[in-house]
Amino acid sequence: MESYKISMPEPVQFIIHKIMAAGFEAFAVGGCVRDSILGRTPKDWDITTSALPQQIKALFPRTVDTGIQHGTVTVLLNGEGYEVTTYRIDGRYEDGRHPAEVTFTPSLEEDLRRRDLTINAMAYNDQRGLVDLYGGRRDLRDGIVRCVGDPLERFQEDALRMMRTIRFSAQLGYRIEENTKDAIGRLADTLARVSAERIQAELVGLLTSPHPEYLREAYECGVTRVFLPEFDKAMETGQNHPHHRGSVGEHTLWALSASKPDRTIRLAVLFHDMGKPDTLTVDDQGITHFYGHAKKGEEITRKILQRLKFDNGTVQAVCKLVLYHDYAYAAEPDMADLRRMIHKIGEDAFPGLFEVRRADILGQSSLGREEKLARLESWESMYQTLSAERQCVSLRTLAVSGRDLCGIGMRPGREIGEMLERLLELVLEDPSCNTKEFLLARARDALSGTL
Repeated sequence: MESYKISMPEPVQFIIHKIMAAGFEAFAVGGCVRDSILGRTPKDWDITTSALPQQIKALFPRTVDTGIQHGTVTVLLNGEGYEVTTYRIDGRYEDGRHPAEVTFTPSLEEDLRRRDLTINAMAYNDQRGLVDLYGGRRDLRDGIVRCVGDPLERFQEDALRMMRTIRFSAQLGYRIEENTKDAIGRLADTLARVSAERIQAELVGLLTSPHPEYLREAYECGVTRVFLPEFDKAMETGQNHPHHRGSVGEHTLWALSASKPDRTIRLAVLFHDMGKPDTLTVDDQGITHFYGHAKKGEEITRKILQRLKFDNGTVQAVCKLVLYHDYAYAAEPDMADLRRMIHKIGEDAFPGLFEVRRADILGQSSLGREEKLARLESWESMYQTLSAERQCVSLRTLAVSGRDLCGIGMRPGREIGEMLERLLELVLEDPSCNTKEFLLARARDALSGTL
C-alpha cells in the first residue's frame, strides 16, 4: 500500500463508504485507478468488494444483476450505473477465453492476482490509499506493459489478453516487457479461439490509438498471422520504386502514424495498399509496379472486414475509400472533374479521401512530396469552395425531379432515370445550368428530338 491520493467522483465515494460502513472492504479498481494516476479522467469507475452480491443488493435500493454469476451487481445512483464486483478467483479456463467457474474470496490480493496487467491491477480507497501489489505504478512511471505474474499463465487463461496487451501498449505509448512479449509470440496461435467480434474491438482500439504503428508489434509477435495474414503478406512485399520506401506493410505503418485518428480513416489507411502483393510486377529495370492494386485491395478489404464481423456501413465506407484512394489526384485540379469525382464516389465518402491520400503521401518517399501535397491542397481548396457554394453534385440536389419530368409527359421508369442522369451531367459540367426552367427546357428538347 502506498500513500497516494486519488480524486473519486462523489457517487463512487458514497458507494465505497457505504459498503465499508457495513463492515466490508471496497475499492475502486482497474482502469479508473490507472487513468487517475496518469492524470486522465476515467470513463468508468469499477468497484471491487469483499461483500457478496446479495449483500450489495441489500445495501442499495436500486441495483441490476449485470453479471451476478460472476459477482457483478450494478448500483444505480442518480441515473448512473456503477459496477460492484465481489473479490473472486477464476477457475480453470476451458476455452482459452472464459473461466469455467468463479469462486468468491475475501482476499483483495487474490482478486488482483487474477488480473491481466500490472497497470490494471491496482486498487484504491481513501482509507487505505493505493494498493499496488504488483508494481503497476512503477510500470506506469517506466512506460512498461507487463503481465501480473507468469505471462504464459495469463495468456493461456484468456488469449484475448495478448491483443489487449498490444492495444494498451499503443494507447499509452509504452513498450511491452520482454517476458510478456515472448509469451505472446509463443501463444499467438491460440488467438484463433477468440471470436471475430472481440478481435475487431481490440484491432480498432489499437488503430485509433496515438500509436497505430504499434501494429508492427502484433506482426513481430505473430499475432497478425492469425487474424490478418494479409498484413503479413504486405510486410513481406518489397517496393523498389523511387516514390516508395520500405515494404508495402512498412509504408502502411508510416501512413497510419500520419493519419487522422478516426475509425473509418484508420481502417482505410490500413487496407489502402492491401491489394499490392497480388498485383506486383517488376519491369526490365527492376522497378516494382502494382497496376490495379486499388480494385484488388477493395476486394480483399471487403473479405477481411466481413471476416472480422464489421457492420455493413463500415464495410461500404472503408471499401469505397480503398477503391478510390488515389483517384485522379495525379492530375491538376479542375472544378468540373472534381464535381464528377464527388458524384462517382459519393458526397458522404469523398471528404475522407483527402485524409487517406495525405497519409498515403506522407508514408511514401520524400521524392516529389511537396508537389504532391500542394496538389492535394489545391483539390481540397476547390472542394471547400464547391461545398460553400452548395454546387450540385448528385441527383438529390438537382433542380428537377422525376415528378417534374412526369409533368412534361415522360412516363415513369428507366427513361426518367436516364434523363435525370443526362441533365445531371450538364450540371456537373456547368453548375449554372441547375435551374428548373433550363433543365426542363432541355428535357423537352430531348423529347422532341432536338437535343
